[in-house]
Amino acid sequence: MSETTTTDGAERRTISLSLNGSPLQVDVYPWITALDLLREQLDLIGTKKGCDHGQCGACTVLLDGRRVNACLTLAVMLDGHQLTTIEGLADGDELHPMQRAFVKNDAFQCGYCTPGQICSAVGLAGEGRIKDASDIRERMSGNLCRCGAYSNILAAIEEALPETAKAVRS
Repeated sequence: MSETTTTDGAERRTISLSLNGSPLQVDVYPWITALDLLREQLDLIGTKKGCDHGQCGACTVLLDGRRVNACLTLAVMLDGHQLTTIEGLADGDELHPMQRAFVKNDAFQCGYCTPGQICSAVGLAGEGRIKDASDIRERMSGNLCRCGAYSNILAAIEEALPETAKAVRS
């Protein structure tokens, strides 16, 4: 990470990361969150700003395969890491198995929480600790849905979990 001073006197840092499988170097202010970097600087608006306090999960992304709230993660913390957003899950026009399951099971209503729900579910699959539906409910409890589509979200995750877990581990 290198530092540069801008015309306004604030120091910016150059970070290098893998974003959705592609290398990226970007200058950021030290106080900018990963969420604001994604949405405002990189125009990746799939990751949603919900509460901006880490309480709703709408901004969930995958950092080195682990679920994190982008609103609580400083952009400088991404240096040297791999970040995956909802935009990076699909392979071209081929949806990720979790995305397909959400569509098939109608696991959304307004759709605002859906990117965070899907990223969280993919991270959950990588954790490999799910034994039953109650485990899914517990481990997804940090992702809120204001529309109450929880039963369909659960069905989608249950359907896609085996294929997603297999893909994550390979």
